[in-house]
Amino acid sequence: MTTKIRRKPQITIAKTESARLLALAAALAERNPELSDTMFGELERARVVTDDAVAGNVVRMGSVVTYQPDGDEPRTVTLVYPGNADIDQARISVATPVGVALIGLSPGQSMAWTARDGRSHELTVLAVHSPEAVLP
Repeated sequence: MTTKIRRKPQITIAKTESARLLALAAALAERNPELSDTMFGELERARVVTDDAVAGNVVRMGSVVTYQPDGDEPRTVTLVYPGNADIDQARISVATPVGVALIGLSPGQSMAWTARDGRSHELTVLAVHSPEAVLP
């Protein structure tokens, strides 16, 4: 039986967000080494560009993202830093497995991720609204 190896999609991250996310990944290293390693891995493989070069349909901090997890109903969330997370307001932290999976993706891209319970999942980004479009 042949196992199909799926490549991770290309991701793009803004330079200022990359620096802040690297610091966050380092801060997580002691409390949650697996998540820290996952975040470092994503940041290392990302194409880092100037802030103004990030396309409006790329998931970045503050983006409102509609994604479909494992064939379930689509979910719409805002990707935020840990201090601003509020699950009741659909504000998910980038310091969660699904948050790390979303960063840098564009509509149509899918990403596998591992939940805290060790189960594997996949999500597909359906739509992204840039942070500038959602600010008052």
